Amino acid sequence: MKPYFIKTPTLLKFIFRKWVWSLSSKEKVLYLTFDDGPTSEITEWTLNELKKYEAKATFFCIGKNIAERPEIFQKIIAENHSVGNHTNNHLNGWKTKSPTYLKNIEEAEKYFDENLRPNLTNTKLETQNLKLFRPPYGKLTLSQSRKIRKMGYKIIMWDVLSADFDPNISYDKCLENVLRNIQNGSVIIFHDSIKASERLKFVLPKVLKYYSYLGYRFSSLTPQRGN
Repeated sequence: MKPYFIKTPTLLKFIFRKWVWSLSSKEKVLYLTFDDGPTSEITEWTLNELKKYEAKATFFCIGKNIAERPEIFQKIIAENHSVGNHTNNHLNGWKTKSPTYLKNIEEAEKYFDENLRPNLTNTKLETQNLKLFRPPYGKLTLSQSRKIRKMGYKIIMWDVLSADFDPNISYDKCLENVLRNIQNGSVIIFHDSIKASERLKFVLPKVLKYYSYLGYRFSSLTPQRGN
């Protein structure tokens, strides 16, 4: 597996400062995010763990997974978490031509519209953001980035990578990746996928318990559409 950053370097954040990597905060607040769902095997378990600590999170969903499991997607919304677009087929922006990549995002958005809008009141539509986007693998070109932002999306990256997707690291190392690198306002990335499920089951309860004990709250990312 190719090397990756656990803690996003400050220089990288500066160069790509139009993307959200973390949120400046003097408060004890953390932003848990989950990519690649919804999946029947792990997303509902994740929701139940979050509920134990009254934690809110942001789920970056793959369009085809929403189509296959709309009831789980709707449960995410019903429990007042935020959702974001993660393309329809988990495409790598570096390996995909821009027209194909952008069309894939639009295809995913259709499933958001079909499953989200009918379940929200007009008031909630003002605050529930449909226009968060996270590129799979964290990879997209600058040209794609500009076009995606023109489409009204806020591009959300991350400050701390748990690496729960990596089968070559131990459960303890996955936990260490999170505990050693979190700061106030950190955006932490997990995956509610089958591949990451065992590491997630080990790490997430411990993170929720430890930081709740320290007085942190867990919040969802909810910028307004078009920001």
